Amino acid sequence: MTDPIRVLVADDQSLLRGSFRVLIDTTPGLTAVGEAGTGAEAVQNARRLRPDVVLMDIRMPGMDGIEATRHIARSPEMAETHILILTTFDLDEYVYGALRAGAAGFLLKDTSPEVLLSGIRTVAAGESLLAPSVTRRLIAEFARFPHARPAPDSSLEGLTDREREVLLLVARGLSNTDIAQYLHLSHGTVKTHIGRLLSKLRARDRAQLVISAYESGLVSVTIAPERRVQPGSGGLL
Repeated sequence: MTDPIRVLVADDQSLLRGSFRVLIDTTPGLTAVGEAGTGAEAVQNARRLRPDVVLMDIRMPGMDGIEATRHIARSPEMAETHILILTTFDLDEYVYGALRAGAAGFLLKDTSPEVLLSGIRTVAAGESLLAPSVTRRLIAEFARFPHARPAPDSSLEGLTDREREVLLLVARGLSNTDIAQYLHLSHGTVKTHIGRLLSKLRARDRAQLVISAYESGLVSVTIAPERRVQPGSGGLL
């Protein structure tokens, strides 16, 4: 038997917190270990409880969810805690801010319970998750402000040609399975490349790889694979 995924629920509305706890606690393989009504409480309880996943609201009194995410993501003692942002707002600045802060996923509160539970499992496994609409908005944000991107980061100079190719496909929203299919590689080989990219770019997760690819100038929003590949995970990065 494996240990259940431990989830901390952070939301300023007590009714929603209670609803999320019931949903989580009645799902096999998941357990809610605590709650937080503010960003400061989320940081404090995450440090104390060391959950696998923090289900984080953005708009909370005092310290908001993005700042709380930044505190948790930058703390070495909570390196194994992943943050899944769940909010009613999908404004571009929230998406970008949450990912920059270290969030592993971003879903809207109107998502189905099944998608939410799947999202919790996904980020707990170290993957990254974005709602399809959020992925489109994030790419559109970079497209609107190409002049704001800095010159290519020197950290990319240490990447091999294959690693750059994999990074580009990660930034385009393809899953490991899609990348393996496109590059004619085994799934294990793709995972090895992803692991090396995370290490070389000092990225916390795949969402951070996407940010690095765009901010470094490696990826242009006009670049697309020559052969059409449909991501098989509905927004999974």
